[in-house]
Amino acid sequence: MEKLYIVIPAYNEEANIEKVVRQWHQVACQTGPEARLVVVNDGSRDGTAQKLEALARELPALIPLTKPNGGHGSACLFGYRYALEQGADYIFQTDSDGQTLPEEFAPFWEQRAGYDLVIGRRVHRGDGFSRWVVTKVLKYVTLFFLRAYTADPNTPYRLMKRDFLARCLELIPENFFLPNVLIAAFAARMDLPVLSLPVSFLPRQGGVNSLNLARIFRIGLKAVGDFRRVDRALRRQGL
Repeated sequence: MEKLYIVIPAYNEEANIEKVVRQWHQVACQTGPEARLVVVNDGSRDGTAQKLEALARELPALIPLTKPNGGHGSACLFGYRYALEQGADYIFQTDSDGQTLPEEFAPFWEQRAGYDLVIGRRVHRGDGFSRWVVTKVLKYVTLFFLRAYTADPNTPYRLMKRDFLARCLELIPENFFLPNVLIAAFAARMDLPVLSLPVSFLPRQGGVNSLNLARIFRIGLKAVGDFRRVDRALRRQGL
């Protein structure tokens, strides 16, 4: 039976984590008895870790992991590597802020066999105009510096085949801040089978977003340099 691991990074999500975990735990269990929900606590300073420990005593498919704070990308990579080490056949990633809908997962799972990557395309957004602008800019930065077009490269709603993700991780620099962007770009650049499905994106359901526009701008400047280095490395490998 195919084994699904759902990976959710979490940082200071005490207000959201219980609801999000219960929703996605149910999704995981519906796909099979070996499915797991992996929540990576990225050095939270609130009660996120304690809530996860309590939930793990109740929910059998939940695996809470804790690592030092390194950012969203670092937490995703940590969870991806863990899932691959545990023999996951498919890895799905979403976020812990309650902005994505578990009920939209079923079409992703139904289409899994035909695609290396089934990725969401946020069409109903409640996270504000500034974040919409960031997504648009990131799309064209990815096109220009990585020579790969994707409609929504950083969307936190993606289902990945094991072999595809393992290959991507070999190409992604350690602790890269935007690994999901690279994963989407690699699939497009290598002309692999990718399916884009529309997904909703709600307003944050609680807590405080750790990103502001100033930090996003700094991340963007760093990403330009990182993308250039990745592009040169890919060219050396003939990709």
